[in-house]
Formats: sequence, C-alpha cells, structure tokens
Amino acid sequence: MKLSTYNFLTSMAIKGVKVGYPLKLTINKKDVIESEFNPVFIERLLPKLDWAAVYSAAQVAELADDIPAAQPDNMAEDEQLLQRLHHLLFEIDVLEGQLECPETGRVFPITDGIPNMLLNEDEV
Repeated sequence: MKLSTYNFLTSMAIKGVKVGYPLKLTINKKDVIESEFNPVFIERLLPKLDWAAVYSAAQVAELADDIPAAQPDNMAEDEQLLQRLHHLLFEIDVLEGQLECPETGRVFPITDGIPNMLLNEDEV
C-alpha cells in the first residue's frame, strides 16, 4: 500500500463511527520502490492531502526529519520538499502492517501490500 492511499482511507463505514480518520498506521514491513518524480502531479495533489495524516505517516515510516510538521505556504516552489513528499507518498510501499480506527479501535490488517478493510456484517 502506498502512503498516498493511506491519506484517503477512512473507517467511516463502521456503524456508529462519525469521522474514522485518520487511521492509526503501523508498519511492520516496508519496501522502497523508486518511481518517476513529477512535480506538477505532486503540486496538484497538495490541496487534497490532510497534512496531519501526511506527517503522521512520515513519523511511522521514520521519515519525519524529511517532512515538516506543518505544511509550508510556498511548498510548490520548493522542489526538494516536493521530491521528499513524492518519496514518502509514492515510493514507500507498506507490505505488512495494520490500520486502526481511531474511534472503535477496529484493526484492519495490511497483508502483501493490500489493506483489508472488509467489515463484518454486524459492523455495517
């Protein structure tokens, strides 16, 4: 699972959950898969990102030194920062781990890079 995906996942479908975001991420095994850097794509993605979730993912991936805690205003002009963000969101691949609902504590496993977000019948 790419960390760009993590930024958009929620457990709001669980009965009684109001927000379900951001999920608590745990990484047990990760890989780095290089991909082509496209600064325009990253710039266009910026307004859609929840920066607190981005920074949280950076902390869990042990890359918090590369990503600022608060989103800079002039970020589109800082190509080095865009490259570090690209690395975090598109080159870190979570192979094993889990996502946890912040409201219910329900755990969703990540196996072979795929988050299993299927709910039990009584959770819907």
